[in-house]
Amino acid sequence: MSKKVSDHVLERLRDWGVEHVFAYPGDGINGLLAAWGRADDNPRFVQARHEEMAAFQAVGYAKFSGRVGVCAATSGPGAIHLLNGLYDAKLDHVPVVAIVGQTNRSAMGGSYQQEVDLLSLYKDVASDFCEMVTVPEQLPNVLDRALRTAMARRSVAAVIIPADVQELDYTPPEHAFKMVPSSLGMPHYAPVPGDDDLARAAEVLNAGDKVAILVGQGARGARTEVMAVADRLRAGVAKALLGKDALDDELPYVTGSIGLLGTRPSYEMMTGCDTLLVIGSSFPYTQFLPEFGQARAVQIDIDPHMVGLRYPFEVNLVGDARETLTRLLPLLRSGGDKGWRKKIEKDTARWWEVMQRRAAVDADPVNPEYVVHTLNDLLPDDVVLAADSGSAANWYARHLRLRGAMRGSLSGTLATMGPGVPYVIGAKFAHGDRPAIALVGDGAMQMNGMAELITIAKYWREWADPRLIVAVLNNRDLNQVTWEMRAMSGAPQFLPSQSIPDVPYADAARLFGLEGIRIERPEDVQGAWKTALAADRPCVLDFVTDPAVPPIPPHAGLDQIEAAALSVVKGDSDRTDMVRQGFKAKVQEFLPGRRHREDRPGAEDDT
Repeated sequence: MSKKVSDHVLERLRDWGVEHVFAYPGDGINGLLAAWGRADDNPRFVQARHEEMAAFQAVGYAKFSGRVGVCAATSGPGAIHLLNGLYDAKLDHVPVVAIVGQTNRSAMGGSYQQEVDLLSLYKDVASDFCEMVTVPEQLPNVLDRALRTAMARRSVAAVIIPADVQELDYTPPEHAFKMVPSSLGMPHYAPVPGDDDLARAAEVLNAGDKVAILVGQGARGARTEVMAVADRLRAGVAKALLGKDALDDELPYVTGSIGLLGTRPSYEMMTGCDTLLVIGSSFPYTQFLPEFGQARAVQIDIDPHMVGLRYPFEVNLVGDARETLTRLLPLLRSGGDKGWRKKIEKDTARWWEVMQRRAAVDADPVNPEYVVHTLNDLLPDDVVLAADSGSAANWYARHLRLRGAMRGSLSGTLATMGPGVPYVIGAKFAHGDRPAIALVGDGAMQMNGMAELITIAKYWREWADPRLIVAVLNNRDLNQVTWEMRAMSGAPQFLPSQSIPDVPYADAARLFGLEGIRIERPEDVQGAWKTALAADRPCVLDFVTDPAVPPIPPHAGLDQIEAAALSVVKGDSDRTDMVRQGFKAKVQEFLPGRRHREDRPGAEDDT
């Protein structure tokens, strides 16, 4: 039998070392599906329940493996469904290649069934590379360039293959006019800045007394170098959400996350520094960085298109974080204000005390902060973590202390609902020998997480370590939006949009052959985590949590928090008076020990 275009596509993916394709079938890729049958399912076809989930699984696979993620879908609706996951990859700079079907060439332009102008549809999400194959000789070049572009630019590439082209006999490009040959492989390289730029950056950093460092996911491979720079300059280090696993949270000068979901010490460090060094991060919220003119600033990023953003940097260094810091370190003098570093360490230690106390506050029935904080002492050293968007991301950002080989991620820039469960599925195909945990809200679980339990049930027996825990924070409320409305608009909860059903998530898990535990008392939280971490199969933990525990930003003042609290009882004068009278006492419950710090400057702002 002659080799078809579809056969060549799978063969070329194998040549590139692609082991998994996250996908959902449809007649627009029937040729590829038949080729998969002829290829003995190599690369592996991983069947999601929905194309969006297939894309998220490819993103999770790429994030946690460092390799390119590949997803596939049929024409029309299948290709459309991929988009949200592909935008997640694009905005978080993750290498993903989408292979999508299209109607036959003879039907194009005829308003045919499932005919969508995919080149136009994908021109933004796959702006670095998006091509349609119309003759066999375009391959292998188109596929090679898609994979190489996705990896080189850490972005999304798309290859569109009409259904009839998939069935054509494959003929390679010839040594002829208007034929484009191709070759395999992606060279490894680590760009570095010029010596003059490094010298200028060193001058700025050496002049600083109060240095703050912000790291993102681009600093993940430069852990040792970041620590050396921080020690040399007596700096503190804050972490963008995508860089949460870039440096150990147990280091005393690591202030934790920054931004809306960040920590108080990160906020205070940025308001007090005179010098800023940003490494491998495109953190978007300028208001959480130093005031303009307050600090001299240096940025390091591997992508020349991403430097100079967010802050008026004095020096921009384009290069690999590890190689750039290796060359920068010999130029840095030991310096910085000793008192500055001590203050950062003191503030950070106090923050973790506050987090422990907040987790210990009584709630009805279970405090979600306690659920996540309790996990710290139980995390396996090689765990892979994902958090979904919503209030679950707040507790992931503020309470979990990652260390060593632990990995964690979420939808950082798109901040879309729904990737938590598919992320850890992708992670398990990348690291089947490591335990994985997804922290998700009940909104995200109802949106798509429950369906992906079926995917977990289908594949978990193939993983060397079967542990995959889906922890659902079940508060019957779309909690993040509820509290945003209260804090920012002073609006009470709008129940028709915010209230969601109480679903028996643990029961559903057991129906699928997984483990499932419902937790309704705080005294059962730790035992549930231990049971799930010792289970011989994936487990859903249904934590019934209190929607009244607010994910208030750490920099919020009493007035903002009071407005949020009052909005809950808006229109009820008796309850309004009660809330006002008891408000500050309630704040004290969340910050026990503050009475011992009343004489410290700024103590009144510790909320």
